[in-house]
Amino acid sequence: MKGRVLIIAGSDSGGGAGIQADIKTVTALGGYAATAVTAITVQDTKGVHAVHPVPDEIIREQIRVVLEDIGADCIKIGMIGSAGSGRAILNALKPWPDIPLVLDPVLVATSGDSLGDSDVAELLRTEFLGRASVVTPNLPELEALTGQNAMQDPVGAARSLIGMGAKAVLAKGGHGEGDLLLDQLVTAEQVYRYENPRIETRHTHGTGCSLASALATGIAQGLTLPEACERAVAAVHAAIAAAPGLGQGHGPIGHLAMSSWKRD
Repeated sequence: MKGRVLIIAGSDSGGGAGIQADIKTVTALGGYAATAVTAITVQDTKGVHAVHPVPDEIIREQIRVVLEDIGADCIKIGMIGSAGSGRAILNALKPWPDIPLVLDPVLVATSGDSLGDSDVAELLRTEFLGRASVVTPNLPELEALTGQNAMQDPVGAARSLIGMGAKAVLAKGGHGEGDLLLDQLVTAEQVYRYENPRIETRHTHGTGCSLASALATGIAQGLTLPEACERAVAAVHAAIAAAPGLGQGHGPIGHLAMSSWKRD
């Protein structure tokens, strides 16, 4: 087993997204997943029915004890939930400034339900971007963070995010149009394109969480950022194709299919 990943995110009772999807992803790719839960959601494939935040002190302590004992080769942050939780996370991470961090700026669930407010978006812009090694927004999140039309110009919006402090941006293309799904890794020097045929399905719950965790696992296992992105995109595409068809709404993807990309 190679690659320790500390996942800081919310719990999804339906198992398709959040902490549950993150653990499945890291495990399928041969890494080790530890967690710090920020919120407990009452969630299924049809939507988010309630959110119960975890106290800030408990979030801080989860992070502290894991990093002091097990350590981490990469940290993945998903649902923060509130500005107070975000500040608790930032404070907890101060003693470990050199651990690579993948930031998935979760603001809205696949169902359309809110998982973060304007205060969270502002904290992401002002505090988290500069700490992250790579940020993984979908196109609506990219628009919310930059105020630009990311549907028309995702690379331009990603470059704007880099101008705000991000080191690299993986602009996810799932909300785009057309038969080709295009994810683009934008750095200050280069743009890397990852293309896959679009799979027409409603079973895409947790794809953003899973992609960010797959990317974090690759970084933790020593892959370069472009290599980690390429593997993460391919693994999630395979998992979408292998979706088990569960639930009445946006069903989960088939995480076990990711094991084909596990490192020996």
